[in-house]
Amino acid sequence: MKLPLGFAVVGLGAISRMHLESVATIREARLVAAVDSVPDRVESVVKEFGGTGYTDYREALSNPDVDVVCILTPSGARRDIAIDAANAGKHVIVEKPVEITLQRIDDMIEACNRNGVVLAGIFQFRFKPAWRFVKDAVASGRLGKLVLGDAYNKWWRSQEYYDSAGWRGTWELDGGGALMNQGIHAIDLLQWIMGPVAEVSAYTGTLAHERIEVEDTAVAALKFASGALGTIEGTTSVYPGYTMRLELHGTEGTVIIEGDYITEWSVRGTTDEEMEQVRQFSASYCAQSTASDPAQTDCTWHRLQIQDVVDAILHGREPLVSGAEGRKSVEIIHAIYTSARTGAPVRLR
Repeated sequence: MKLPLGFAVVGLGAISRMHLESVATIREARLVAAVDSVPDRVESVVKEFGGTGYTDYREALSNPDVDVVCILTPSGARRDIAIDAANAGKHVIVEKPVEITLQRIDDMIEACNRNGVVLAGIFQFRFKPAWRFVKDAVASGRLGKLVLGDAYNKWWRSQEYYDSAGWRGTWELDGGGALMNQGIHAIDLLQWIMGPVAEVSAYTGTLAHERIEVEDTAVAALKFASGALGTIEGTTSVYPGYTMRLELHGTEGTVIIEGDYITEWSVRGTTDEEMEQVRQFSASYCAQSTASDPAQTDCTWHRLQIQDVVDAILHGREPLVSGAEGRKSVEIIHAIYTSARTGAPVRLR
């Protein structure tokens, strides 16, 4: 395969800068195409990052120099683009959530498998050192038998945020609210570390915003396949917004992670060497995050994940966050929505 790989970025909204800057800093990648229905956005991106501008993604797919397509459109408008890209022989990277229904995700997975191309879902938190350290610690049994796993995503979004784009807060294109759009990162990390969720029982509500169809507040009780229990709290209704937090409890210890940092490590038998590693992930704790402002981030972790996808393409392996991995959090969220709607527990497996 020729290098560098040619990238097309489809959808030039706020998150596109993470992808554009990442591609610009990866040696094996270059921007070939920038696509958006708003010509001014296209012109601005091409002027800054290069490549050819398009207002129709199909035209970009016909460009033989495009090898990989990053799909950053509203959540409910990704399936068809991904399938068209796969049918054109292009690899696919999709922002979270991969799509808004399991059937639409399954259609994307099937199309990419059939065409022999990679499908990756963006969950950049998995590439942050603190989370990988905790994941490895739990997987190696450092916390003993897991008994509780809790995810808290108490964020704030203003009414202006929802009013800023017609697709925000709609079932058709956002696919949900505080869970599907914001809390999905915490839910992905919780199930990645704790293991599969077997059953949920939940309540949701729209308590602090107007003119939206979806929830801005949700709570759920969980039973994991391992037998452990847990909770999820996801909101965009808590002012001024607080850093995402996971609490992991086992028979041999407790770990709490807030944002990118370990704020509690009480694990039986911790060595001095291990404690020094923990300090590296906790010494510079800072509460600034996307809790109230989605623009408070940089491209470091997107770059690491996109680099992993590039490496997966070049070496013929699955990316660390495949389409199937990206599907798992959407399945949990839909189970929560179903439980909240019906008033009954929902089994996932």
